[in-house]
Amino acid sequence: MSEPLRIVIAEDNYLVREGLRRLLEDSGQITVLACVGTATELLDAVRRLSPDAVLTDIRMPPTHRMEGIEAAHAIRATHPDIGVVVLSQHTDESYALALFENGSAGLGYLLKDRVGDLEDLVHALTEVRGGGSVIDPAIVDTLVRRRSRGSTSPIAALSPRELDVLREMALGKTNSGIEQALHLSSSTVEKHVNSIFTKLSLPDTGVHRRVAAVLAFLQSAPG
Repeated sequence: MSEPLRIVIAEDNYLVREGLRRLLEDSGQITVLACVGTATELLDAVRRLSPDAVLTDIRMPPTHRMEGIEAAHAIRATHPDIGVVVLSQHTDESYALALFENGSAGLGYLLKDRVGDLEDLVHALTEVRGGGSVIDPAIVDTLVRRRSRGSTSPIAALSPRELDVLREMALGKTNSGIEQALHLSSSTVEKHVNSIFTKLSLPDTGVHRRVAAVLAFLQSAPG
């Protein structure tokens, strides 16, 4: 059995913070090294404890704006081996795009609704620890809807099933994970993945880069 993932939690609401700690530690897969309430305390804890990953709220004192995103950028710049998952209650894609503006490696953006699914939360922390990326499917849906308004958008050419596969890819899932989630065969998933990259004119450059490539396309395509 692999060693538990060592993390730091940053959340200014005490009840939410302690709830997250208990939820994750009870899984047996996570060790919470510290729980803090501000971005300043988060950066200090990262410096002192060198966790494997960080789980942080997007808004914290003093301004309650984007402290979590700013802290994520600072952590990735000084500790590139530490993954960061940002939790947000906002479905506005601008927050996700702000988080990934300098690249998506080692970063995740999940809506707080996802906290109730322990498997998804642990998966996200594990994925960013390994340098991967995770984007909440609801954010992908928002981006897809916005980018597919024009009939000339390549996104509009994706079939409903290909969009399902795209959402699973955004969660950082491998082809085998997509097979299990959508109850598809290996060959069918491979066919859909190849079709997505062909239609979006994106090379299939590996599991961890797939989300970054799709996000980059959605960000740069005309709205």
